[in-house]
Amino acid sequence: MNLPTAQFWPVSDYDLAATLECGQAFRWVRSGRGWESIVGGRWARVESAPGGLQVSWMGSDPESGWLRRHLAADEALEPILASFPDDPPLRAAVARCRGLRLLRQEPWECLASFICSSTKQIVQIRQIVAMMADGWGAEVAVPEGAVLRRAFPTPAALVAAGEPALRACKLGFRAPFLIDAARRLEDGRLNLEALAGLDTPAARAALMEIHGVGRKIADCVLLFAYGRQDAFPIDVWVRRALSRLYFPRARRLTAARLEAFSQGYFGPWAGYAQQYLFHYVRLEAGRGVEA
Repeated sequence: MNLPTAQFWPVSDYDLAATLECGQAFRWVRSGRGWESIVGGRWARVESAPGGLQVSWMGSDPESGWLRRHLAADEALEPILASFPDDPPLRAAVARCRGLRLLRQEPWECLASFICSSTKQIVQIRQIVAMMADGWGAEVAVPEGAVLRRAFPTPAALVAAGEPALRACKLGFRAPFLIDAARRLEDGRLNLEALAGLDTPAARAALMEIHGVGRKIADCVLLFAYGRQDAFPIDVWVRRALSRLYFPRARRLTAARLEAFSQGYFGPWAGYAQQYLFHYVRLEAGRGVEA
């Protein structure tokens, strides 16, 4: 039996629970004292340890660069947080969520997951993604006792599954949108690798050609899969946070005004600031900062 490779990574200022449970990714699942996932078709596990992270993964490759990149374990957090505007909302968000990192996800899984996310809660998105993987994901090498055993389905697998089967996974009206995205990848109308070479407005426009993909979903993909810090996803949580924390006296805030504010106010790491605000207001909902 193949055994996983295990390493200890000295890492400071890393909140693993906040990073993996803040709503940016949906296939890291709790397992004992840690979390498991299938990342790029490979089983991986991570748990917090004194002074860093204890990680393990399956595969013959002893190098951990792919997993370090995914987990943003080599990213210096202090300069990022120091770039945020020095205002009360962000000071509170950093105090509450410090150590949260932005993952760098595989673009197709990220895109498909956020298409599934429309009007859904995080726990429901996790359930949908898990059902799709169990139904059409390829089996991967895993150690004995692993919780996850299948990769995220390929576009071809979801096209072959068909819309009725996807609807049965609680996708509902999102099923044809996911099929459209998969077909565009299959026939070459959408090239996720090529998006990396486009500027953010052009990459956003290419994603928004998919039926059912608006600016919020496109910006989630640009931020969480491509690391575009000028992508600032605004969902209901963030919209309410911006309204209440930054525009408490405004009677009516248009989407255009909030988008302009988010692009000009939060600095070079705006995407990070967004996720800190997003996670903060969710944690504090019902305690004076509601979403």
